[in-house]
Amino acid sequence: MQKEPDEEEKVSIASKFKMGLAKTRDSFSSKINDLVARYRTVDEDFFEELEEVLISADVGVTTVMEMIEELEMEVKRRNVQEPQKVKEIISEKLVEIYYGDDEAADIEGLNENPDGLTIYLFVGVNGVGKTTTIGKLAHRLKSEGKNVTLAAGDTFRAGAIEQLEEWGKRVDVNVTKHNEGSDPAAVIYDGIQSAKSKNADVLICDTAGRLQNKVNLMNELSKVKRVIEREVPGAPHEVLLVLDATTGQNAMSQAKTFSEATDVSGIVLSKLDGTAKGGIVLAIRNELDIPVKLVGLGEKVTDLETFDAHAFVYGLFADMIEEYEDEEETL
Repeated sequence: MQKEPDEEEKVSIASKFKMGLAKTRDSFSSKINDLVARYRTVDEDFFEELEEVLISADVGVTTVMEMIEELEMEVKRRNVQEPQKVKEIISEKLVEIYYGDDEAADIEGLNENPDGLTIYLFVGVNGVGKTTTIGKLAHRLKSEGKNVTLAAGDTFRAGAIEQLEEWGKRVDVNVTKHNEGSDPAAVIYDGIQSAKSKNADVLICDTAGRLQNKVNLMNELSKVKRVIEREVPGAPHEVLLVLDATTGQNAMSQAKTFSEATDVSGIVLSKLDGTAKGGIVLAIRNELDIPVKLVGLGEKVTDLETFDAHAFVYGLFADMIEEYEDEEETL
């Protein structure tokens, strides 16, 4: 488990999330402000449009419906008539719903093997940023003082092995590889033996992501998983599904497909800084019940962060939360 960040680190993490979620926040805030400006009273049409705004940020239909219901109840309870005042309640409800009562549950670090080699198995379709994420995670773990090695288990996509090899050179970690078209399970087996011989702390395994033939892909992943379980009992310690945040609801359908076929233990959302639909994080957490473990917030090798629900909600709705807090202070 990872150590709890101190206060200074928390501020830095919150700032990273705020910067990384600028596209989503700008889109969301401008739509909310436009909505508030067009309505003189809070009525059914107002809530219908608010529902559309939340759905357009890919917060997820189920989550949105629950939230709208709570907002309507709160507005009635307080007898709020002015749309401007609803912004305050939205801020409150977002904090309430997504911060949760259990702060410890908000930060889900990666599981580790206390008794030896930790193995992380990465899955996901081609093009989601899986290999790049592996490289960034290898860099992060190495900077924490861990001995890391990689296994190039994506033997089907042209250039995948070279791409992982390049990342290995860039972050200075060992890469186990076979020729293109080799059996992925054999590559992973050799990767485990190599990691053991080098006394590595962590082995990160890449896998193929072709969805043309789902059955074959899932059989392949099952075979890889069996090899890992046989060689290191209790492994893999994480099966991390990489999703491209810019694909929005399509990422949800990929998550459902992979979670049906493999025991996905956590989600890695790449390219979160490149989308106006950052609300997809909330949809995944609420509707699939799979924790978001890591998020990509930029191009740099250091722009991979442990998912922090507090920092995320702040980053997604910072303008509204800060505005609400300022108003609270002046009361």
